[in-house]
Amino acid sequence: MGGLFGVVSTKDCVADLYYGTDYHSHLGTRRGGMAVCNETGIQRAIHNIENSYFRTKFEIELNRFNGHYGIGVISDTDPQPLIVGSHLGTFGIVTVGKINNQQTLIQRAFARKSYFSDTTAGDANPTEVVAMLICEADNYVDGIKNAQAAIEGSCSLLLLTDTGIYAARDRLGRTPLTIGCQKGAYAVSSETCAFPNLGYEVDRCLGAGEIIHMTPDGWEQVSPPGDRMQVCSFLWVYYGYPASEYEGINVEDVRNRCGAALADRDDINVDFVGGIPDSGIGHGLGYANRRQLPYRRPFVKYTPTWPRSFMPQNQTMRDLVAHMKLIPVRQLIEDQRILFCEDSIVRGTQLRDNVQILFDYGAQEVHMRPACPCLIYPCEFLNFSTSRSTLDLAGRKAIQDLEGTEDRDLASYAIAGSEKNLAMIDRIREQLHLTTLKYQRLEDLVTAIGLPKAQLCTHCWDGSSYSC
Repeated sequence: MGGLFGVVSTKDCVADLYYGTDYHSHLGTRRGGMAVCNETGIQRAIHNIENSYFRTKFEIELNRFNGHYGIGVISDTDPQPLIVGSHLGTFGIVTVGKINNQQTLIQRAFARKSYFSDTTAGDANPTEVVAMLICEADNYVDGIKNAQAAIEGSCSLLLLTDTGIYAARDRLGRTPLTIGCQKGAYAVSSETCAFPNLGYEVDRCLGAGEIIHMTPDGWEQVSPPGDRMQVCSFLWVYYGYPASEYEGINVEDVRNRCGAALADRDDINVDFVGGIPDSGIGHGLGYANRRQLPYRRPFVKYTPTWPRSFMPQNQTMRDLVAHMKLIPVRQLIEDQRILFCEDSIVRGTQLRDNVQILFDYGAQEVHMRPACPCLIYPCEFLNFSTSRSTLDLAGRKAIQDLEGTEDRDLASYAIAGSEKNLAMIDRIREQLHLTTLKYQRLEDLVTAIGLPKAQLCTHCWDGSSYSC
C-alpha cells in the first residue's frame, strides 16, 4: 500500500509535512520521503524505514528543510519523492497505486529512445514511469490526464511545483485523497487521521479521477471526477487507521458494524470475545457489544522495539515479527471458549501459529470470525494480497486441495453458503486447527460500509471490478 500527504501554507510547512506524513506510517514499512519547495528550488530526503520509524529517520530534516509547499510519502514500493526536470518545469512527484502494464509503458518509452534514470530491484521506478507519462503533455493537468489514461491498475499522486501542489485521485478512486483546511493553509492526505492534531478540518474528498491545484489561498478543481468509483473495501476492513474516514465514513464505526453483522448470524456459545490486534479489535468490540458478551484481550501487542509488520518483502521475517509482537495472556486463555474477530485471513500461517499457542495455553475452544469474505482473487489494483503465487492465499490453497487445481470454478466458491464455499471454509478451518470458522457475508460487509456495492471494489472476494 502506501500513503500521501501534501501541504501548502503561508508560513513554513515543514513541521506539518513531517507529522502529517508520519500519520501514514501504518500503510508501509519500506521507505519514507519528503520534499519541500522554496526560493532555492526543491529539497528532498528519502530514508529506509524498514527497521526504524519515520519520525526517527526524518527528525534531522526539521532543521535543514524550509518552504511553504511540501509533499510526503510512505511507500512500500519505490524510493520517493522523485525530482524531475522537464519542459514543464522542475517538479516533485509521489504516487500510490499499482501499474499492471508497466512493462508495456517502458517498452513504449524505449521505442521513442527515452530512458529511465532510477531503478527499483532492477526495473524502472514506477513513479518515474508516471512522471514520464506526465511529461508527454504540454502542461501538468494534461500530463496527469495522460498518465491516468495510460495506466492499467491505479495511481493517485501529488505533484509539487513552484505554483503549488497538484493532487489527483486514481481514475476509479480505489485510493482516497481528502482535502483539509485551516487558516492560511491547505493539506491533502490519504488518511484523514493526519488532520485533527495538526489543526486541519476536513473540507472534502476528491472524486474518482479528479484533479485539483492547491495554494495557500485555496484550491481549484482543474479536472472534474469521472462518473464511476470503486473505492477499495479493505480501507475499512484492514489497512485504514481507525480514526480515518473515506467518503465521509469512519473506519472504526464500520468495523464495529462488521462485528455486529457477524454476531447477528451467529449463536455459538463462548466465554468471551477478543480481537486479533490491531485491526481485529474494532470488529471484536462490535461483535461482543451486539451479543452482550465480555470482551477480553488474551493477546496483547508489543510494539515499542519491534518494527512494523504490515508488508515486509521477506515473508519469513514478516511472520517472525508478527509472532514476536503478539503476546498471549495465559490467565485469560486457560479453560476458556474463545471467539476471535479478525480483519481477514490472507495466508493463514500467522493465524495458525496463534491458534496453536491458544490451545497450548489450555483453551478449550477457539472460534474465528473474519470480518470479510474469504480471499480468492489476488488484488490487481493495489499491493494488498498480491503474491507471486495465488496458492499463497488460504482460499486458493483450499480449492487446490479440493479440486486438484487452484483455479477451477472460483465463482462457485465465492458464493456464501454454497456447497463449495462451505467445503472451502471447512478445509481452511482444518488447516488452521480452529473449532469453528465463519466468514462475513459480502452483502453484510457492503451494508456495514454503507456505500452501494457498485461504488466498492470487492474484487478480492468475488472477482468483480471495473478495469482501468
